[in-house]
Amino acid sequence: MMRDALPAAAGAPATDAAWAALREAASAPYRAAGRWARHWARGKLAGDPVFRALLERGELPAQARVLDIGCGQGLVASLLQASADAARAGAWPAAWPAAPSASAYTGIELMTAEVARAQAALQTLPLQPRFVHADMCRADFPACDLAVVLDVLHYVDPAAQQAVLARVRDALQPSQGRLLLRIGDADSRSGFAISQCVDRIVTMARGHRVPPTFGRPLASWVGLLEALGFAVRTVPMSRGTPFANVLLVADLDGHGR
Repeated sequence: MMRDALPAAAGAPATDAAWAALREAASAPYRAAGRWARHWARGKLAGDPVFRALLERGELPAQARVLDIGCGQGLVASLLQASADAARAGAWPAAWPAAPSASAYTGIELMTAEVARAQAALQTLPLQPRFVHADMCRADFPACDLAVVLDVLHYVDPAAQQAVLARVRDALQPSQGRLLLRIGDADSRSGFAISQCVDRIVTMARGHRVPPTFGRPLASWVGLLEALGFAVRTVPMSRGTPFANVLLVADLDGHGR
């Protein structure tokens, strides 16, 4: 198990400007879903370090069939489209790895209102994302090259967590499949407690029922993924926040870097 540091800020002014432009481009389609949806998208992209880190680190491959579990209002789809558009326009930062793109995108989301916002905002994107209103524990997972699961597995119990991850593994292509899983490290007690508190507040503010949550220590998450056949890298993903979030980059067939 290796804990990677985030990249140094070489060329920061140019990349900061590029990221600001990408945030605006990815947020713009949400005008069609209402003012709240656009403000939430802008705030999430600005305040959550995971989205920029995925681009700066090159964790999102090109021409991938993407499965986004717990997709919310589809920010990953919108960011993928904005990234592909920036690359075509010659506006992609030279300091970053190649821009990601998607050949297909399926988002699975339990909350009806989130699916409605995603469809209203993003249905006309060239990517043509597909959004499915379903419980991740029972939804069909299409064959994919990349699975994205950000901050949702703690809503189901340990047995269900394992079952979902096993089904993700089965949906991924064995020679190149990648899972991007962000979790809270329960061993970091204060950061984990803060993240759970904020999560509950945000859930209630968005009009949803607050379900029970089931955390694990980081080592338990890594061990679970390794037992399922993944090679795992761990990347701290709480920069600028008080949380204990970690991104697990899990590759099948020993293709971890």
